[in-house]
Amino acid sequence: MRMLLIHSDYLEFEAKQKTKIAEETDVLKGKMEECLTAFIAVERDDEENPEGVVKGAVEEIEKVAGQLKVNNIVVYPYAHLSSDLSSPEVAKEVLKSIEEELKNKNYNVLRAPFGWYKAFKVSCKGHPLSELSRKIVAKEEKEEKEKTPSKFYLLKPDTNEIIELSEENVDVIEDEELKALAKHELGIKEENKNKDEPPHVKYIREKEICDYEPSSDAGHFRWYPKGKLIRDLLADYVYNLVVNMGAMPVETPVMYDLGNKAIREHADKFGERQYRFRQGNKELMLRFAACFGQFMMKKDMYILPRHLPIKLYELSTYSFRYEQRGELVGLKRLRAFTMPDMHTVCLDMKQAMDEFERQFWMCLKTGDDLKTPYSVIFRFTKDFFEENKDWFFKIAKEYKEKYGKDVLLELLPGRKHYWVGKVDIAVIDSLGRPIENPTVQIDVESAKRFGIVVHDGNEEKYPIILHCSPTGSIERVLCGLLERAYLNSEEGKPPMLPVWLSPIQVRVIPVAERHNEYALKVAEKLRENNIRADFDDREESVGKKIRNAGKDWVPYVVVVGDEEVENNMLTVTIREESSLKKPVKEKMTVDELIERIKKETEGFPYRPLPLPIRCSMQPKFH
Repeated sequence: MRMLLIHSDYLEFEAKQKTKIAEETDVLKGKMEECLTAFIAVERDDEENPEGVVKGAVEEIEKVAGQLKVNNIVVYPYAHLSSDLSSPEVAKEVLKSIEEELKNKNYNVLRAPFGWYKAFKVSCKGHPLSELSRKIVAKEEKEEKEKTPSKFYLLKPDTNEIIELSEENVDVIEDEELKALAKHELGIKEENKNKDEPPHVKYIREKEICDYEPSSDAGHFRWYPKGKLIRDLLADYVYNLVVNMGAMPVETPVMYDLGNKAIREHADKFGERQYRFRQGNKELMLRFAACFGQFMMKKDMYILPRHLPIKLYELSTYSFRYEQRGELVGLKRLRAFTMPDMHTVCLDMKQAMDEFERQFWMCLKTGDDLKTPYSVIFRFTKDFFEENKDWFFKIAKEYKEKYGKDVLLELLPGRKHYWVGKVDIAVIDSLGRPIENPTVQIDVESAKRFGIVVHDGNEEKYPIILHCSPTGSIERVLCGLLERAYLNSEEGKPPMLPVWLSPIQVRVIPVAERHNEYALKVAEKLRENNIRADFDDREESVGKKIRNAGKDWVPYVVVVGDEEVENNMLTVTIREESSLKKPVKEKMTVDELIERIKKETEGFPYRPLPLPIRCSMQPKFH
């Protein structure tokens, strides 16, 4: 902020013409005598901490006013003091806040309107302190923040035992994956003996799923047909899951104006890892979640108690976080990602807790469906936990009964975020590190900030809002699936994706050219029955074709020779039942294979294979 302070005999102004950015006001003319006039230009840097800039400006004005022994202050917007101005919205808020703060300190304040062409007269007194130029920087709050750290506990629901965790006793956790999550939360670093990149990074290239896009910013990916298919199937899966739960899909913009006070405050809570940029005199940001658009939509809705709970859902393609370059790791941490994001408006805390519980179990179901075991940590403020301890123990006990696992608990001494309670659910990768996936959060702050109200009779109430991502980002889901596949291979099992997610579910391999016609008909019949099948007509040996099918993680490999054609039977290698050293083969008809796959994929979404049926016609992308 640039400020010119004039000790004045008087300042007089009259607004003549409004501009496009002018504020609406009735104060179009004014005069103040024996005053300190503060000509102010709000600058771009001030947008990072408007409250701090207001504090710094008010302190400087008070200091000079005290030296001059004046109680009359004129706040006058004056853009000509700087060539690097803030957005008009921020400037207006800052100037209004300076006026309010000075009035609260019992100064007589006259503020000239922002965004108007004004005629003004000023009479400077002409002594050494009558003209002062100042550069104002944000004044940081000096109040001591809560320094008490969070504490972490192991909860054993079957005995109601709570054990405070530390580096010394973390081995009390029996489950290795839960222990890995606890070590991460406690900041216990273990030497990574494997210095290579995580296995999933190798897999995404080898299986032609996706890869870094070199012509984009770091952490942005190109997706090949097989990868696009997997992502679309996962998106369909979450869509069906939340719609069946009563959610209403919506779509909102990826870009937001930080001149909106509520959006800026919400964005500032997430720190600096954001894509922010300027266009003209506006500061804009790319969203890091679907909160902004959904909250603005809810603000404009007329919500009654009978409508609740209301769930809005969006697959935010894309969301953006400007992660540090050194932290970008394959699909685990990237800068552009796809986040299934559901927000639920609840009337009160009781309804919110009931919905939290339902959504927690929905999140756990995704782990069952994706065949990726989860580890769970609940995070609560201490006050919320103490008030709702019985409820929490009930959930944890039911979880232990179903999954046989304990849970971690983080207790925060006070509320530092918009939520008072949340659950984070993670997959542990091949290096023993958590991949954060589903989450549910109880937000007690955003409704008021964004002006979201429930009309209950003659009363307007601020609701509780739940944030839920049933799977976590689509990219991290795939990361977890691929890391789990690697761990299976370490145990001697063939790595694979669930059959419903496998791009190629069946590959049909002819032994010789004379078997091509029969093999092609088998593949075509499978496709006609909504099974993703292809036909390997490449001029290679049968052994190599079988090895290629293995490298492609094809769940069912059909070999067609004389015997199969003659008996109208198929020899099928079943990947999930095989080991790396010993394939499991079964004889079955085409109809039996179709029935088996239909049963295995029942209830899951289907999309056709976007590749030619003949392997010889399928292009290479990597």
